[in-house]
Amino acid sequence: MKHIKRTCALITLAGAALLVTETPRCSMARAQVVKEGTPSLTVERIKVHGKSLEGNLAGDSPDREVAVLLPPSYAAEKERRYPVVYVLHGFSDKLDGWFGSEQHWVKLPVVVDRALAEGTAEMILVIPDAYTRFEGSMYSSSVTTGDWENYIASELVAHVDSHYRTMGRAASRGIVGHSMGGYGALRIGMRHPDVFSTIYALNPCCLTLAFAVPQDAQAAKRMEAVRTFDDLARADVGIKAAFASAAAWSPNPKNPPFFIDLPWHDGSRQPMVIAKWTANRPLFMVDQNVANLRKLRGIGFGGGSHDIPSNIDGVRILDDELNAIGIAHAFELYDGDHTSGAAARLEKVVLPFLAQKLEFGNTTWPH
Repeated sequence: MKHIKRTCALITLAGAALLVTETPRCSMARAQVVKEGTPSLTVERIKVHGKSLEGNLAGDSPDREVAVLLPPSYAAEKERRYPVVYVLHGFSDKLDGWFGSEQHWVKLPVVVDRALAEGTAEMILVIPDAYTRFEGSMYSSSVTTGDWENYIASELVAHVDSHYRTMGRAASRGIVGHSMGGYGALRIGMRHPDVFSTIYALNPCCLTLAFAVPQDAQAAKRMEAVRTFDDLARADVGIKAAFASAAAWSPNPKNPPFFIDLPWHDGSRQPMVIAKWTANRPLFMVDQNVANLRKLRGIGFGGGSHDIPSNIDGVRILDDELNAIGIAHAFELYDGDHTSGAAARLEKVVLPFLAQKLEFGNTTWPH
C-alpha cells in the first residue's frame, strides 16, 4: 500500500490519569499502557492511504490516521498470529477522542487493558479516523465523501494483514462500532462475510426511516437555511446528521457547495432522496443479505434503554427481523443512554463476545 505515514506520540496510563506527551521523530508511533505488574498494551498510530477515498468532492484527505492496538504478547512472541477486530467510532467523533482526556466517554486503551485483565483473549484492534468535513463518513460509498465501505473492507484490511501478524482470514476478523460506527459495522459486516465473520453494533444509529429526516416543515426549514459549511458548523446535531446522511446516501456532484440532495427542498419532501436513504438502512438490507448473514460466526447488537427513541426502535426491530428469519444473534437493552455505560459494555460484553466468536488458530477461544 502506498503513502504510508507514521507519527510519534506516547500515551501512558498512570493511576487514573491518561497523559499524552510528544516524543522525537521516529519510524513508528508507540504508546504504552503501563500498569504495574502487568505487560503493556502497545498503540501504533499510522496513516493509511485510501485509493477509494481519492477525489471525494468534500475535499477530505485520502490519507487517514489509524490506531492499531497490539496485545501485550505481540512484541515477545514473534511467531504468534492474532485475530483482528476493526473498531468504528461514532458521528462527530475523532480518533483522538478515543484516546483522550479523563472526561471523554471512552478511552479505548483503558477499556482493552481492563478486558485483558478480566481474561478476554488477546486480539489486535484497529480503529480508523472517519471524521470528515461533514463530521462523519457513515462508512458508506459516495462520490461526495468517498467509498468508505471499500476502504474499510478492502484497503485497510489488506494493509493491516500485510504489516501485522494477523491470521488473515474472515473467521478471525471482526467488526464492531458505536453509534454511526454501529451502523457501519452492520452495513459492512452483512455485505462482506468473506472479510468479517463477526459483528457487534453498540447503540447503532440510522436504522429507522425517521433517523435524521426532518419530520415537519418547520424542522425542514431550519435544515434548508444551512447554506454554507460555516452555517453547518453552527447547526445542531440533528441538522449535522442530516447533512452527513445526505453526503453518504444522496450525493449530487452538480449541487455545490455541499454536493448533496436533502430530503426536503423548497418546503417539500423529496421521495426519491428518502428512498435512497431507506435503501442504505440496515433494516432494509436484511432481506437482501440473508445468505450473507447465515455465513457469519456471530452477530451481536444492543443499546441503552434511555437512548433516543429511533435508536431503541431500530435495534428492537432488527431483533424481530433476525428472529423472523431464524438468524442467531445476541441482543440486549441495558440501563444507559447513548453513551453512558457504553465503555463498560465494550469492556465486559463486546470484546468478550468477539473473543468467543472469532477463530484463534484452529479453534475458537474457550467460552
